[in-house]
Amino acid sequence: MGRWAFDVAFVWKALLTLGLVLLYYCFSIGITFYNKWLTKSFHFPLFMTMLHLAVIFLFSALSRALVQCSSHRARVVLSWTDYLRRVAPTGDALVSTALATALDVGLSNWSFLYITVSLYTMTKSSAVLFILIFSLIFKLEELRAALVLVVVLIAGGLFMFTYKSTQFNVEGFALVLGASFIGGIRWTLTQMLLQKAELGLQNPIDTMFHLQPLMFLGLFPLFAIFEGLHLSTSEKIFRFQDPGLLLRVLGSLFLGGILAFGLGFSEFLLVSRTSSLTLSIAGIFKEVCTLLLAAHLLGDQISLLNWLGFALCLSGISLHVALKALHPRGDDDPKPLKGLGSNPDLELLLRSSQQEEDDNEEEEYFVAQGQQ
Repeated sequence: MGRWAFDVAFVWKALLTLGLVLLYYCFSIGITFYNKWLTKSFHFPLFMTMLHLAVIFLFSALSRALVQCSSHRARVVLSWTDYLRRVAPTGDALVSTALATALDVGLSNWSFLYITVSLYTMTKSSAVLFILIFSLIFKLEELRAALVLVVVLIAGGLFMFTYKSTQFNVEGFALVLGASFIGGIRWTLTQMLLQKAELGLQNPIDTMFHLQPLMFLGLFPLFAIFEGLHLSTSEKIFRFQDPGLLLRVLGSLFLGGILAFGLGFSEFLLVSRTSSLTLSIAGIFKEVCTLLLAAHLLGDQISLLNWLGFALCLSGISLHVALKALHPRGDDDPKPLKGLGSNPDLELLLRSSQQEEDDNEEEEYFVAQGQQ
């Protein structure tokens, strides 16, 4: 009887993990191809990103309201006064994270105007490299020979993938590489932000809710400079003549926002029910699936040298994942504080019962996301 119960529990957990991985793949791969498809006809990626931020804020607020009604617990709310008084003395962590995230997402979507999905996927994978660099700068990681090898493998793979690429575009590559660089800052700051217990933003949904307005404001000047005038004279938005066309455009942008929110939420569900290691491994296979689909569906030209560079980059990412799994934190590092912020209630929806393991894994989750 005990063995049968164990087998049922194991099969159930395996099926649940597979389902969450597939859900994550649907949103992650889906939004990549969807944004690439949308930018072919809608050439305002910054406006598209800002609308996505508004949709994410809307759904985050809705999620918080549902959780509050179910758990009868008030959600943390930081006022603008809190931003200035409580965040500024700790190094503008919230503002810096919001600006970095806005630039990361905005530049990534902008690059779709110029480059293929395959080059975008490969270059975006290099975010792990920048995460390691900034983790060393902010002393979240200690310099080890293995980390140097990870950097060399990822950088070498990126060079091989872009070397003599027939569909290489300098402008698009610079945009997505800049996004990867800023992404390294973004996830490092996010990890530091969530460690600030006094802000009460350990819950990713609460973090998403509070970051979106700052991200919107941070991206608005860039939008006003590069797209504001053109959008104001565009017949698809402000000077529309066909209401049906306007509704289709807004509907397409709104769907992209839903995919963006679903991506963040599916990542969190996967981590909360399994582990950050599962997300990292799933992310590696996701990159392979994305490249195969890009070659098959979009006709992206990928040479043997490009594939070898991609394999070299993935080996570096895999080594990084293995190091995080074997040495999640140094022996002398302080243990994370427990019981901070929201605690496990219905706001997590599908929270794992293994609390001690999850407390360690959630902090690593934000580093693992850098490769997504």
